[in-house]
Amino acid sequence: MSADVCVVGAGYTGLSAALHLAESGYSVVVLEAERIGWGASGRNGGQLGIGQRKDQRSLEERLGKEWAHRLWDLGVESNALVKELIARHAIKCDLKPGLIQAAWKKSDADWHRTEVEHMASEYGYTKMRYLSREEMRETIASDCYHGGIYDEDGAHLHPLNYALGLARAARAKGVVIHEESRVTDISRTDPATVKTAKGSVRAAHVVLACNAYLGMLEPRVAGAIMPINNFIIATEPLGDEARALIRNDACVQDTKFVIDYYRLSADGRMLFGGGESYSPNLPKDLAGFVRKPMLRVFPQLKDKRIDYAWSGSVAITLKRMPHFGRLEPNIVFAHGYSGQGINIATLGGKLVAEAVAGQAERFDVMAKLKTPKFPGGTWLRYPGLVAGMLFYAMKDRLP
Repeated sequence: MSADVCVVGAGYTGLSAALHLAESGYSVVVLEAERIGWGASGRNGGQLGIGQRKDQRSLEERLGKEWAHRLWDLGVESNALVKELIARHAIKCDLKPGLIQAAWKKSDADWHRTEVEHMASEYGYTKMRYLSREEMRETIASDCYHGGIYDEDGAHLHPLNYALGLARAARAKGVVIHEESRVTDISRTDPATVKTAKGSVRAAHVVLACNAYLGMLEPRVAGAIMPINNFIIATEPLGDEARALIRNDACVQDTKFVIDYYRLSADGRMLFGGGESYSPNLPKDLAGFVRKPMLRVFPQLKDKRIDYAWSGSVAITLKRMPHFGRLEPNIVFAHGYSGQGINIATLGGKLVAEAVAGQAERFDVMAKLKTPKFPGGTWLRYPGLVAGMLFYAMKDRLP
């Protein structure tokens, strides 16, 4: 089989890249090791942010105001792109508006107040509103938070249905998607040959869009990302009690280093994500593992049944910013979204498509971000990460 472009991975990055390439007239084949959206794209918490994974003041200090502003503009576009794709392709994924950042400590609330002022004055962004402790308590039925930010451009959605909708849109444009087609080798030639156990694809361009499931397919970039396991539970449907928990039906994420994040599903369940693990060994009782942080926030749910529990891997980077780049003139990659995957991965696919088409200026804004490898490289990165995570987990327990 041959194509203009072979995309490896059918998550948000790969599907968005395939869709945008097909719309530009390229023939595209997508190879997916499992099923569409099988990785983080189908298992995440469904929270649609705006901007980058790191806040703008941190980016200004690290990169300067000009670069930080360009990254903000891309971040704003990423949020709008997701909403535009959902509307244009009639993707049924329960899109709902509103995102709350909840301050776990008083110092976090002070930072939030300053952040709202900074974003309005420096970026002209007035969609954020500071919430006092009293307003947080009126919005979220929990005593845990000292304040927060409500962002009206944030949103939440059904993550797998969004991925499946992107796949349907891509196929309608002529993209060929092969599931259960794990890639075993990519030649460093032009054109490249992408091999699976069942066959191969000969393509002028290759897009690597594997994120946390890259494995050792490409050792040159594997050490720059760290797959970590996240966990989510879904309660039984809560009926009229659901909206009493989050009165404006926004999604919520807190400021702990290992964050809690949660929202109400379309059928009135509490979907709660909490805890992480940094090895292939998962907790034996996923539901019990996540139920503890949920009850810390919502003790009133102690008698509610947990109907579902699942895990999935996300790829983080040391700087918590995405890792974009080229491995060969005809092989590009984008991964390492560090928990900001719905919007940035969708935009990442669009930027990859632009780069393949020879318009790499916007792709290069992301690609020039320095992404150091984890200490110890691909094989020895986990011990250091575990030690660091334990340190920050202990800090989260302080008032």
